[in-house]
Amino acid sequence: MAFVEVKRDSIAENVRRIRELAKNNGVEIAGVTKVVCGDPSIVDVLLKNGISEIGESRLENISRIKGSGMKADYLLLRLPEQARFREVVELVDTVLIGNLETLVRLNEVSTESGKDLKFIYMIDTGDLREGVMYYEAEAILMKAFEIVGTNLDGIGTNLGCFGGVIASPAKFEILLELGESLRKATGYSMRRYSAGNTASLPLLEDGTLPRGINHFRLGESIMCGTDVTNNRRVPGTLQNTFTLVGEIIELAEKPSIPIGDIGHDAFGRIPRFVDKGKRMKAILDLGEQDVVPSGLTPLVSGCEIIHASSDHLIVDVTDSEKSFAVGDSIPFRMSYGALLRVMTSPYVRKVYL
Repeated sequence: MAFVEVKRDSIAENVRRIRELAKNNGVEIAGVTKVVCGDPSIVDVLLKNGISEIGESRLENISRIKGSGMKADYLLLRLPEQARFREVVELVDTVLIGNLETLVRLNEVSTESGKDLKFIYMIDTGDLREGVMYYEAEAILMKAFEIVGTNLDGIGTNLGCFGGVIASPAKFEILLELGESLRKATGYSMRRYSAGNTASLPLLEDGTLPRGINHFRLGESIMCGTDVTNNRRVPGTLQNTFTLVGEIIELAEKPSIPIGDIGHDAFGRIPRFVDKGKRMKAILDLGEQDVVPSGLTPLVSGCEIIHASSDHLIVDVTDSEKSFAVGDSIPFRMSYGALLRVMTSPYVRKVYL
């Protein structure tokens, strides 16, 4: 059975290094754990290294974390269906929200329960995912304040995740200007200005983050030490946090291109192959159902991933620096997307180091 090694010491080191950077800039961090499905063993590492707020997009994950006895503030990154709003109120402290109609309904449920649920209203500054468009936001924020009052804890934005938009000081100045407009109109100063995710870290690193932005929601940089939007490793972080290990279940020399007319594979793709003659190919015990194959990097020099089906990963080991036999294992580094699928798969065992 394929397994993933979780190096908790490396995750802890990433937390400490990123927290220090954030603290030096007056920024608080919500540690986002959705990529690991809210795994309590990993959440525990974050909490023991100074993270006090956990960001999650699934109520099931939050329930699992709380059920393990861990105490933290919980930030819900994405709302579920309205039928589950009572669960939202019961489980979380703060919600990212981007729609007035939803705000009204969730506030009603919160009021009925007697709980002061906090809200961060999301502003779309151009990435085109959640939130009100920035040029329509001033009036919307006034209405939001009329509905929830001081439970409007702050405003935030998301960049990079959907549209790939790069974070810039100008994007975050929009938040500060909207907050100032609300203050002038109402006398109320919001507490939090949430500038987004790992894609925004370069502004912390180069000192260009506008003063007043005081909250980040970070997952990839902590868990992987990478920043996929900016196509880089995050300076000072470790990338050896998770290692996927697959076992060779079949090993044989075969042609490098299929024999016969080529159509589409099981996922509707037309496979492309290069004729290299006969090659030694290993089949590993995982596939598309478990991982994003394009997000894997073999940690044995000379190994090359050829293709994958739902349950089979095909690796060319002809030029490998190591000789393999059936039953041997090949380790891989994973991208954020690959890690997400691996941690979600019940077919990949988790081993904590």
